[in-house]
Amino acid sequence: MTYTRININTAQPGKAKSRVMIIYTGGTFGMTYDANGVLIPFDFSLILEQLPALRNLFLEITVISFDHPVDSSNIQPVHWKMISEIIFENYEEQDGFVVLHGTDTMAFTASALSFMLPGLAKPVIVTGAQLPISQPRSDARENLITALEIASAKENGKPRVPEVCIYFDYELLRGNRSKKVESMHFDAFKSENYPTLAKAGVKIDYNDAAIRRAENEEIHLLTRFSTDISILKLFPGIDKRTVNSIIQAEGLKAIILETYGSGNAPSTAWFIESLKDAIKQGIMMVNISQCPGGTVMQGKYETSKSLADIGVISGEDMTMEAAVTKLMILLGEHGIEGARKLINQSLAGEVG
Repeated sequence: MTYTRININTAQPGKAKSRVMIIYTGGTFGMTYDANGVLIPFDFSLILEQLPALRNLFLEITVISFDHPVDSSNIQPVHWKMISEIIFENYEEQDGFVVLHGTDTMAFTASALSFMLPGLAKPVIVTGAQLPISQPRSDARENLITALEIASAKENGKPRVPEVCIYFDYELLRGNRSKKVESMHFDAFKSENYPTLAKAGVKIDYNDAAIRRAENEEIHLLTRFSTDISILKLFPGIDKRTVNSIIQAEGLKAIILETYGSGNAPSTAWFIESLKDAIKQGIMMVNISQCPGGTVMQGKYETSKSLADIGVISGEDMTMEAAVTKLMILLGEHGIEGARKLINQSLAGEVG
C-alpha cells in the first residue's frame, strides 16, 4: 500500500514549537463532497483553509495519507502493521502522532498499536469524527485540533501523554481501555474500567496520575500476527452444534469466551466437556466478560468455577478489543505457550 506525504508549517513565518505527524487512514473524518455531491477523500494540502485555527498551535505538521483510504470496517492487521511502521520509522524526528481513523474499529486499532510499540514514550492520539470535516456541524474540527494539541503538549520538556490514546468528544481515553458505544451521537467512546486521561474544556485538564509512562525502555516494533483466533459469545439457548462449530475450526489456536457478568457460563455437562476437550487439544481459552465494565472473577460463583478448573484463563478486566489484538500479537510473536504466560499480564496498561 502506498501513501502521499505533505508538509505544512502552521507557524510560518515563525518557528514551529513542535513537530506532529498526522496519519490519515480513512473514515468519515476525511471525506468531503465534490461538485456532483459525491463523497471523496479530503485534500489535506487545503487543511489550513478548513481549519485556520491550526495556525494558533504553531506546529510543523507532516500528513501521511493512504492513497486509497480504508473504511474502518475493512481494517486488517496489515493496516496496523503499516501504521505502526510509519510511527516507528518517523519516531525520532516527530514529537507526537495523530492517527485519523474510522470509528467502527478505532478501539481495535488503538489497542493493537499499544501492543505493537512497546517502549513508546511519545503520544499517539487516535481520533476521527461522526460527521465529515466538510459538514457545518462536524465534530472533526475540534477532535483534530485538540488531538494535535495533546500530541504536541509537553511538561518540563517531556510529553504529557506518552501512550496510545483515543481522543473523542472532549475526552482522552487510554486506547486499549476504550470501546465504541454510540453510533448516532458524538460521545462515541467510553472507558468503563479505567479513568479518563484528560478532559478538554476551556483548558485541557490532564489526569496525570492515570497516564502511563514508559520505564526508560527503548521503543520496539512488533508486527507478527496470528489471526487463528475466534470469539465464542454466550447466549441463553446456545447449543452444542454452535459451540462445536467454533471450537472445532481447523487451525484454531485460541478462543475468547465472552461470558456473562463476572465471568459466568452455563454449567451443563456437554458445554464444560466441549471446552475441556478443546483445551486438551492445545487451544488457549480466555474468559472476557460481555459487560463493558467490571472484571472476570472465575470461581466467585459456581457457574465460573468449572471454567477455572478446566484451564480457562481469566482475562480480568480487558476489553474484547484489547483481548483480540493482544492475543493476535502474542501468538504471532511468542506462540501459544508464550501467549499463555503473558495474556493476563499488563503489557500496555490494558489490564489490572
